[in-house]
Amino acid sequence: MTLQSASLSPSLSATELVSDPFLAQEVVQWHMRFGRRNMPWQNTLNPYHVWLSEVMLQQTQVATVHGYFVRFVARFPDVAALAQASLDDVFCLWSGLGYYSRAKNLHQCAQYIVQGYDGVFPQTARQLQTLPGIGRSTASAIASLCFGERVAILDGNVRRVLARFIGFDADLAQAANERRLWDLATHQLPAEGEDLPDRMAHYTQGMMDLGATVCHARRPDCGACPLAQRCVACKLGQPDHYPVKTRKIKRGQQSIWLLYAATHDGYVWLRQRPAPGVWAGLYCLAWFDDMHALQSALVEHGSPSLHIEPAFRHVLTHKDLDLHPVRVQLARDVKVTADGAWFEPERWQGLGMPAPIKKMLNV
Repeated sequence: MTLQSASLSPSLSATELVSDPFLAQEVVQWHMRFGRRNMPWQNTLNPYHVWLSEVMLQQTQVATVHGYFVRFVARFPDVAALAQASLDDVFCLWSGLGYYSRAKNLHQCAQYIVQGYDGVFPQTARQLQTLPGIGRSTASAIASLCFGERVAILDGNVRRVLARFIGFDADLAQAANERRLWDLATHQLPAEGEDLPDRMAHYTQGMMDLGATVCHARRPDCGACPLAQRCVACKLGQPDHYPVKTRKIKRGQQSIWLLYAATHDGYVWLRQRPAPGVWAGLYCLAWFDDMHALQSALVEHGSPSLHIEPAFRHVLTHKDLDLHPVRVQLARDVKVTADGAWFEPERWQGLGMPAPIKKMLNV
């Protein structure tokens, strides 16, 4: 039974598959010659760096992550430094990277590692998955790249490479099919041997690099791919058909009225956003669902003159935020909302704030 014929029969159990060494051998050799070497989190056995990069790269472009990674490691050089930091400090460095729950999970996980493992990362994917915010693929990336464990990863890039290579056309919106692809990924790992740790590092990073630099989601460069001669999607001339995931997340829209309340000497009223919700834990201008609610909050302060600025849209992954800034000048003894405080400009630099708020404040 060939790998290709097995992969085109989604009803076949993964245990019936025969491992094909071609994929692992080609990916390892390709990575040794053509793999990326210019990222600060590559070519390292430091699990802290690998972990941090894996989390930052979730649904975020490499070009964006690069600068954030360098600044983050400079401020928090190891897991102990991250654990000792305040969440506000972490949010401040993360500001603008989005998906702020990732930063909160990083901070919590760092504390867990320091308290539960004396600051030393567990060395197996199974143990790593027990840590806060570390899923199966991230755990496997750390374990394979840093400790040579024979485990598969399945991030977006690897999922695309594997699905195209074996012609896996089952709908990954269904959990059973996702589990099956995990089984298939495990079947294609490098074989056991004395040099397994080295081959695992090349294979894991190579699969990620192939997806990022050759097997693009759109217009893949099949002519430069070491797997092309055995790739089902390439043979069929249908790389865009793989992977299949039918469930689409419906985009939402929300209008938010932001009260830019400032004093004559430059203090601005900020409050920390509650959890759960958009920008949870970050400092933000006073937030209202509509203009009427904003005006009602100012009635007891004599209904001061308001200046409504042009609205603008801030795009999140699954939601569009239509932001409506409204400026007002108030005295510093005024309490704008039930919670919050006046912050002088010198303190803004040390606060974790959403990117559009930082832009409004010129931070």
